[in-house]
Amino acid sequence: MPATPEARAKTHAFARVLGPFLVIVPGIIAVRAPELGLYIAPFFGNPALVWVTGALMLFGGLFVIAQHQYWSSVAAVLISLFGWFLALRGLALLAVPQLYAEASEGAMGALTLVRLGFGAVFAAGLWLTYTGWIAKAPR
Repeated sequence: MPATPEARAKTHAFARVLGPFLVIVPGIIAVRAPELGLYIAPFFGNPALVWVTGALMLFGGLFVIAQHQYWSSVAAVLISLFGWFLALRGLALLAVPQLYAEASEGAMGALTLVRLGFGAVFAAGLWLTYTGWIAKAPR
């Protein structure tokens, strides 16, 4: 089913915001992964910070889900999946922070996989940046 002009416009708008964000943040994480492991224990040592972060992630994910349930192009799928992923990560951080902390600490033993994962998100961010800022805007 082809996307409506409204759906294409929303995808374009979300791509303009999420694209650069997903280039900058995961790109920095991929490059600085070894030293970022030092932040895990202090972060999870502050329950208020963990809770607020989880709540903000859940809010952001629900916002994307509520505003962008389109699956008609690669960019639309990436944006919708990002919303669901963000909401689920926020929910997990609120509900089971100890499992999240253990997974984060365990990931530091697999830095190559961490870099590959964040590299994939970086590539998705490049695509969304192209879609939002360089490709012809939808009409």
